[in-house]
Amino acid sequence: MPVLVGTSGWQYRDWRGRFYPETLPQRAWLEHYASHFATVESNNAFYRLPEPSTFAGWAGRTPGDFVMAVKASRFLTHLRRLREPEEPVRRLLDHAGHLGAKLGPVLLQLPPTLRADPDSLDRCLGCFPQPLQVAVEPRHPSWFSDEVRALLTARGAALCLADSGGPLTPMWRTADWAYLRFHHGTAAPPPCYGRTALATWAARLAELWGPAATVYAYFTPARPPAPRPDERAPRCPRRPLADAVAGGERAGGAVA
Repeated sequence: MPVLVGTSGWQYRDWRGRFYPETLPQRAWLEHYASHFATVESNNAFYRLPEPSTFAGWAGRTPGDFVMAVKASRFLTHLRRLREPEEPVRRLLDHAGHLGAKLGPVLLQLPPTLRADPDSLDRCLGCFPQPLQVAVEPRHPSWFSDEVRALLTARGAALCLADSGGPLTPMWRTADWAYLRFHHGTAAPPPCYGRTALATWAARLAELWGPAATVYAYFTPARPPAPRPDERAPRCPRRPLADAVAGGERAGGAVA
C-alpha cells in the first residue's frame, strides 16, 4: 500500500533550528522539506489563493515525484458554503493547475456549523474534472449519512478521515484512495502520535483499502516544534512517525 506522508504546511518559524537548519534561508525551506517528505498539504489557498507563478515555482523546486495537496479556498467552503461553486472552483484550478503533474488531491474542509447539504456538495464536486482527486472533510455530524456516503462514492470523492481527538470520522471507503488528517494524538507531549496509534491506523487502512490503494496522510503542526531529522523517537508527528507508517529514506513508502 503506497503511503505518502507529510504535514499541513511547511512554513512555520518555530521549525527553524529543529527541522530547518538555523542558517537555511526561508526561501529554501521547501527544498529541504521535500528532501524528507514525499508530499505536503498546502493550506495557502484556504486563506489567499497564490498566483499561478507561485504554484509553478513550487513545482519547479521539488522532486519529480513530489505531490502537493491543496486545501480549497474558505471563500468556497466557509463563505459561499458550497453554493454557486463554479467560479471559485474554476479559479482554484486555473491557479493550482500550474503544479502540473505534482497537483495532488484537493481538500474541501467544511465549516463545523455547516449542516448536511447533499445537493450543494454534489454540484460542487461536479465542478472538478476527472481524474482530479477530491477529499471532503465534513465537521458536522449530519453529514455522516447513507445519502452522503452514496454521493461521495458516486463522485469518486474520498471522505477525509480526520483524527481530532474526539469521535472518529466514519471509516468509509468512498474512493479507491484514502486521505487522512492527523489533528490530535494522545502520545506525550500532546497532540503527538506514538507508534502504537500509527500501527492501528496502518491496520485499518490495509483492511479497508488493500495493497493497491494510495494513501495521503497529513499531520497538523504540533507544539513543541518539529523534531530534528535525526531524532528517531516517536515524539512528534514528523519524520519519526512517517517512518512508523511508511518507512524508507523519504516519508513515503508502503504498508504491508
